[in-house]
Amino acid sequence: MRPKNWSVNLETEEYVEDKNLIIKDAKQAIEDTFPGYYVNLAVAENHGNPDEYLVPVLKSEFGPEIDIRFIDQCGCGGYVYRIDRLS
Repeated sequence: MRPKNWSVNLETEEYVEDKNLIIKDAKQAIEDTFPGYYVNLAVAENHGNPDEYLVPVLKSEFGPEIDIRFIDQCGCGGYVYRIDRLS
């Protein structure tokens, strides 16, 4: 686990081609984040708005253990979310 705030780039070529890999690695990043810290997820735009396919999965999987906040949409079109690990 990472006892610090950190970021994960989910915008590289393999993520552009595979939405399921985005979901898998986003879940792993949350699991790797120590409670009391956050992970920023930079998500590729190619699969549409993550509010529709990623956020619901994360909320279902982690429930009250996390808080999800949309931070910004990058100039490149990607999306940035901050996931606070509460417990």
